[in-house]
Amino acid sequence: MTKNIMIVGVGGQGSLLASKLLGHLLLKEGYDVKVSEVHGMSQRGGSVVTYVRFGDKVYSPVIDKGQADFIVSFEKLEAARYLEYLKEGGRIVVNTQQIDPMPVITGAAVYPEDVIARMEQLGVAVDAMDCLSLAEQAGSAKAVNIVLMGRLSKYFAEIPLEKWQTAIEECVPPKFLELNQKAFLLGRDEQ
Repeated sequence: MTKNIMIVGVGGQGSLLASKLLGHLLLKEGYDVKVSEVHGMSQRGGSVVTYVRFGDKVYSPVIDKGQADFIVSFEKLEAARYLEYLKEGGRIVVNTQQIDPMPVITGAAVYPEDVIARMEQLGVAVDAMDCLSLAEQAGSAKAVNIVLMGRLSKYFAEIPLEKWQTAIEECVPPKFLELNQKAFLLGRDEQ
């Protein structure tokens, strides 16, 4: 059975490292893995979407609407934007940070209020936390991606913590390893 994870965010937030880490881990676990990056206007703070699909045999890298087991979102409005991709019983893991999209910055639109509460009212399982604060606690605001991966790891009971940590060692430059290991554990252990 194929599992589908969408990683959604804004350009420059580290979603590509997150998908690389996830793909690397799942390959080492013996799954067939397909990772597909869909770039929007990432250099201008636009949406960036990465699909990670894994299972015994995966034929396509693309996730259709209603097929995502998980949506991992770097920003709450991005989570809401891709809600229709979540399958029934799926889960959203989301950073509560607000990053204003261009229409809000220019005054053409207003950032919607209570984005997370609205998703929960629709019956969506939302695991929301302030990943930015945890990343800063680990030593760098840029570690939000690894905090999110730490949180996602809680939902993969079949993959031991040590295997996630090994994947981080193999995907992150040595000089950033300690910081990223700390960010991962903060995300995983946050109450």
